[in-house]
Amino acid sequence: MQPSDPNDGAARADVARLLAACYYEPGPEFAEERVFEALRDAAAGIDPELAASAGRLGAAFAAERPEDLLVDYARLFLGPVDTRAKPYGSVWLDDDGPLMGDSTMAVLQHYEEGGFEVDEGFHDLPDHVAVELEYLYVLLFREAEALARDDPATLRGASKLRTRFLAEHLGAWIAPFSAAVREGAGCAFYRELADLTERFVTMESARGLP
Repeated sequence: MQPSDPNDGAARADVARLLAACYYEPGPEFAEERVFEALRDAAAGIDPELAASAGRLGAAFAAERPEDLLVDYARLFLGPVDTRAKPYGSVWLDDDGPLMGDSTMAVLQHYEEGGFEVDEGFHDLPDHVAVELEYLYVLLFREAEALARDDPATLRGASKLRTRFLAEHLGAWIAPFSAAVREGAGCAFYRELADLTERFVTMESARGLP
């Protein structure tokens, strides 16, 4: 599947950005800022099955008690004991699963090459799933803007970064991470989030260069 117009690229960028938001601590702002409606609308511009998955995610969030979501979030991603699905690429990519391992250093090089800086207010590791999704958003947004401006050099550069990043990092570990989330989640919301994230990243990984 190739990006045929800027709207397609913008929708893909929005899905990446909104999925990243879902990996932060859950709170009422998710509903107040209409995260799930925006996610469903963006996904509808890409693929109907992706949109249906986004719809299920929003319904699952609405059906859960806030305290249950917080407990599940902590149990899945924070620990400190028996963390069910550690959200760091190095855990899944490096042989002995250390934090801040070789793959973390490599993803930092990707960020530097792409002109991406982790937000100063983010106090977690740079290969956290939310950060890698935000970097994917930046690359997809850059592609969409370049396509709208008819700027083939920028489009080609961003597309090459995206395909290499997905092959070497996010696309390489999203499947085992998502499986761990599905297995460890007590709430349907996080199972749906794992399904949607894996579906989207897999679709992006299958895209070639424009």
